[in-house]
Amino acid sequence: MNTNRIKLGVKSFCMLALTVASTQVHAQQDTATVKSVNREMTLEREYDPTVQDASKINTLPVVKEPSVRKMPINYANFASAVEPKNELNLLSSGDLMTPIAFSDKRGYFNFGIGTYLNINGDLGYHILNTEKDKLGIYFSHRSTNGEIESVQTGIDSKAKLNDNLGGINYKHEFDALALKLATNYGYTSYNYYGSFPSDRPAQTPWGDKNQVNKQFFIAAGVESAREEGFNYLLDLDYRNFSRKYGADSIIDGIKEHAIGMKLDLNASFAGDNTVGLQILAENLSYTLPTEGKEFFHNFDSRSAITLNPYFAKQGVNWNLLIGANVMIDMGTDTKLFASPNIKFDATIADATVFYANLLGDAKLNSAYQMSLENRYINPAVGVNASRTWMDAIIGIKSGIAPSFWFDVFAGYKATDEDHFYVPHIISNGVYDNTIDLTYANSRKFFAGVNLKYSYQQLFNISLKGVYNGWSATDSELIGAVLPPFKAYNRPSFELNAGVEVNPMKNLSFLVDYNLGAGRYALLEGKNISMNNINELNLKGTYTFNKTIGVYAHLNNLLFQKYDLYYGYASQGFNAMAGVNINF
Repeated sequence: MNTNRIKLGVKSFCMLALTVASTQVHAQQDTATVKSVNREMTLEREYDPTVQDASKINTLPVVKEPSVRKMPINYANFASAVEPKNELNLLSSGDLMTPIAFSDKRGYFNFGIGTYLNINGDLGYHILNTEKDKLGIYFSHRSTNGEIESVQTGIDSKAKLNDNLGGINYKHEFDALALKLATNYGYTSYNYYGSFPSDRPAQTPWGDKNQVNKQFFIAAGVESAREEGFNYLLDLDYRNFSRKYGADSIIDGIKEHAIGMKLDLNASFAGDNTVGLQILAENLSYTLPTEGKEFFHNFDSRSAITLNPYFAKQGVNWNLLIGANVMIDMGTDTKLFASPNIKFDATIADATVFYANLLGDAKLNSAYQMSLENRYINPAVGVNASRTWMDAIIGIKSGIAPSFWFDVFAGYKATDEDHFYVPHIISNGVYDNTIDLTYANSRKFFAGVNLKYSYQQLFNISLKGVYNGWSATDSELIGAVLPPFKAYNRPSFELNAGVEVNPMKNLSFLVDYNLGAGRYALLEGKNISMNNINELNLKGTYTFNKTIGVYAHLNNLLFQKYDLYYGYASQGFNAMAGVNINF
């Protein structure tokens, strides 16, 4: 979701509706992503499938770029996807295409193939695209099948992935309200390819078997025409998520049933004032296999209701939203959690904005959400709900200088029951190749700067650096004594730099560099330093006309080796070539 580019008007209304499923209903959940990997995409543009490339077989968190939002209140969308955490560098072929006006084309097709048998494919089409009716279908595919060496363990293993998602979205505009319908189906097959050194005891209970995740999603909703006065939105959805295997390949996996409801009631008064109430209800229930049920843990059914009353006011050069998030978690023990929802921004000079947010969040961490965040997690263990009672940020954005833009920011985040990924201990120091969890009440201070410069239409330069200072209390890991806490697998420093050059109208090159430093893993009761993420990538595209273009990626030009998680290696140097077609 993109909360930075909200525009009023009928033409952008659908995109506007997508922007706050997490910000207003989930109270700005910090997914730690600067760019969300939105798998349940709509067809608002010819080609923008911001889906993870096959060359990135797993994901790493990044710092979310702060955004300054204009009021009044925006509305949640029923079909908005969960935002999984993604790696520092997303290599999305689609965004290399020269922008094409929405009215020119109704469909898109992308196909790319490369080393490690990396394959990317996307297909979508607007069946209906009128002022009253919008009906779109889409399908995305990502796969890989190549041998990778773990720098932490020195062992080669073959990483397999076959990831697919297809769906249909429909929207009809009546005079007073809009009706929305959506459904999609996802199928993901993969292997647990993580490895351990030969001098450590390890078991691989999977053999040649691949795990399979399936999900079916259906949703319906109505929302009033956005007019002055009273407005409403009601969305209902159901998701069925299942895993083929449980603790090993001879035990069946879980089935998760998720029912959701979103209600937004708001009214404007005295011109620039808005008062409203948003309600989110969520229920998770699980079906466990009859045989082997004792091997599953933390899959109790749970329900939660979140209330978000708010008041928003828009001034001449400032905006203010004051609200609260009150969540009732009705799991094994009923818990009440409250957090603030306060946002403020003001124009303090020409093209210069000061902003400050004080937010919070609570997440049930469903099995489906965790499969998007880390598919290699131990399939027999559910993840505890987490509660972020403070997510504060303050900063200044400015574009006052010609062709130059900067953002300087700092903040503090406090999350109880935050989860971190560690190798899975079976017993007595014996490991298998799935990933387990440890919990801690994490505290993070962060500060950073984001700089951008463009020279006419010839080149663009960007540089973003973020420091993350981690600490924690009440950390624990069942069956082991932890050393001093480290934010396992999360970088303490992140740097993203890029130079885009456009020597010709139809030709574009992008060089980007990504660094993730200060990562740790926990093994045998010791903190182990992990190699830095250190990547230099080159992307190029050439568009022949409004219909067809070709692209090429050369990734990891520095030939660096690092693990995404301990024992889960990333690909080394890899290349891909492909074609984009708008039709």
